[in-house]
Amino acid sequence: MNQKLFVYQLLPRLFGNSSSTNKFNGTIEENGTGKFDDISDTVLQKIKANGYTHIWYIGVLAHASTTDYTAYGLPHEYPEIIKGKAGSPYAVRDYYDVDPDLAASIPERMAEFEALVRRTHAAGLKVIIDNVPNHVARNYRSINKPEGVKDFGEDDDTSMAFSPQNNFYYIPGQALEIQLSLQKSSGPAYNEIPAKATGNDCFSHRPTHFDWYETVKLNYGVDYLHGKQAHFDPIPDTWIKMGDILLYWAEKNIDGFRCDMAEMVPLAFWRWAIPRVKDKFPEVIFLAEIYNPSAYRDFLAHNVFDYLYDKVGLYDVLRDVSCGYRPSSDITFALNSVGDIQHRMLNFMENHDEQRLASDYFLKEGSKGKAAMIVSCCVNSNPVMVYAGQELGERGMDEEGFSGKDGRTTIFDYWSVDTLRRWNNNGRWDDAQLTGEEKELQQFYRRLIILCNEEAALANGLFYDLMPANYENREFDSANLFAFLRSNKKELLLVAVNFDNRIHECTVDIPHHAFTFFEIATTGKGTLKPLLHAEGKELAFSPDSPPHISLDPYSGEIYKISFS
Repeated sequence: MNQKLFVYQLLPRLFGNSSSTNKFNGTIEENGTGKFDDISDTVLQKIKANGYTHIWYIGVLAHASTTDYTAYGLPHEYPEIIKGKAGSPYAVRDYYDVDPDLAASIPERMAEFEALVRRTHAAGLKVIIDNVPNHVARNYRSINKPEGVKDFGEDDDTSMAFSPQNNFYYIPGQALEIQLSLQKSSGPAYNEIPAKATGNDCFSHRPTHFDWYETVKLNYGVDYLHGKQAHFDPIPDTWIKMGDILLYWAEKNIDGFRCDMAEMVPLAFWRWAIPRVKDKFPEVIFLAEIYNPSAYRDFLAHNVFDYLYDKVGLYDVLRDVSCGYRPSSDITFALNSVGDIQHRMLNFMENHDEQRLASDYFLKEGSKGKAAMIVSCCVNSNPVMVYAGQELGERGMDEEGFSGKDGRTTIFDYWSVDTLRRWNNNGRWDDAQLTGEEKELQQFYRRLIILCNEEAALANGLFYDLMPANYENREFDSANLFAFLRSNKKELLLVAVNFDNRIHECTVDIPHHAFTFFEIATTGKGTLKPLLHAEGKELAFSPDSPPHISLDPYSGEIYKISFS
């Protein structure tokens, strides 16, 4: 059986931090930080036992921070071009190094990361890390690059706004002027002359605080100042450098790359680089962060990327449905829009960019996201991602510093996460400090995820939408309920969820065409056995009489249909 991928996303700086100080805008000395070593065999085995197949470690690559590591030979940093005390994991200052914040022994930081990879594999899990190809930290300088490798920008002609062989874009004759920097340097100020273009395609020497002012855009041979003219022959120098970086990490037994803002990099580069990696490492997967549906199929064509984010489709619709802003029937349209590629879309309800389900800006309680998670996990054979703490109902309502109180867990500040810290319980990684509600939610996630690979129909079966058959069903509320079938032509499962705040007693019409579609024989009496909630009762079922079921608020059930 092909295994359905479940990705557990975590930021080591937050995940293993057991300090409860949490001073607003605190330093690493004040608030502490998680380390590679905190991700122990114990917790890795727990993550594996919870049904996950992969861990996406974010913030691994060395990125700009305000913490002084010059005593270890690392470059001096400038707070005015850094967001937060810890800095953004996506402002990489050295592609060939790992973040020293995460090391127990800074000189041994790479060895500690390699040991984490081995521990993760020993637990039966695979490792995904970020590739950040579109931009680098303003003060990028690699001290860990292999011998003979030149830095980005080292040979650039800075007198030219654009050259196909330059690594950066420039604003000749203009010095960088950041309009609003929340941090000031106690030492010499940062100077950039000429100014480089900013990472979010801001071709100005005066980026605002709304821009990604802490980063600079990499040049892949596209002339943005002249209608995005492409200059890909000869191969741009940036292509070669980034291709070598991907191979460097693949050689460290990485199992996959999540490619940050992949659509901001020319598709031609990915079509050139990914086959070169897969030629040597055929099992490595590539996952694209992408938000432009019109480009989805191009990024998947010829097996360039393995999977894409499904953010502007299923995530956005499930968020609106969960909040009561749209009818649940709209889920059908979101799925249909990617129907032929839905099995290659990554589903999620949280990640480091999005607000927590339990935040005041979303559902206020993690348990209210159960219906959305059932749909995310069960609609197809595609991968699913959970953000660390989501399964505990983490609220993300801290005011950490640069991040502010925005319903997200900070990626910019030194901090510890309440639910994760209590689950950690000084390295025990047990449930002793969790509340009853948190334990129940954790158990729900565990059961749902494990079920998706226990049941072949969920792991790699076909999908049949029951919504069209129930629009005229007066005993089925198509504004608040959603139902579908999954089958591998051997087992047949009915999945039904309730996005409403009250119990729904309903019937679900299953057309005879569904049984024909799945080649399921319907002779004899049928039963519906609940799988998600073991305490549920089996129900009698007949193909000629729709089953009557009860769905709890914000939740749902997975029923196995069988015939005697």
